[in-house]
Amino acid sequence: MASSATPYGLKPVKRADGLPYAGAVTHYKIDPAGVANNIFYGSIVQLTAAGYIELADGTGKDITTNNFGGSGIGAAGVFVGCEYVDSNGQTQHSQYYPSGALNAVAYIVDDPNVLFQAQLDGVSGQDDVGTVTGFPAAQNATTSGNTSTGNSTMALDATVQTTVGGLLIMGFVSPTTDAYPDVLVKFTTGAHRVTMSTGV
Repeated sequence: MASSATPYGLKPVKRADGLPYAGAVTHYKIDPAGVANNIFYGSIVQLTAAGYIELADGTGKDITTNNFGGSGIGAAGVFVGCEYVDSNGQTQHSQYYPSGALNAVAYIVDDPNVLFQAQLDGVSGQDDVGTVTGFPAAQNATTSGNTSTGNSTMALDATVQTTVGGLLIMGFVSPTTDAYPDVLVKFTTGAHRVTMSTGV
């Protein structure tokens, strides 16, 4: 039972069509010169106008004005690790992208049909199945993850959204009576760049 808040971002677990998630990822470049942001396992990411991956700066609470990629811009997917070249010229494989790392390649779950497990930031109920949610606040490159584990520490908002939010609650993983229940979510249409007709 989740009686305490121990959020971990979004963890891919299966596909919406019933097939298992087989670990498929797509490789995307992070700016070769490095970016001044950590990106943690389980973080939602976006594409820049230059075609690189960065931490998504929106909450997804309203996909028109506050989508994961900002105003009307969808997420590229969920970050699940990377490789980069360290100061000794050696390639490192990492659970998270450390700020400033050079020549990095991000591993992104970019299939919009994948279901992710995440923890809500408060009490919920069975009637929240079929409703939409997002992050309570935008991800932060410093405080939204743990550099020891490399994992995100973001929870999802337990408050039901009245606007068109970015993540659809598909079901519960833990009992609905938990103080901080775990849920299954997927990107809504328009919250993911693959399901949008506009670019970045």
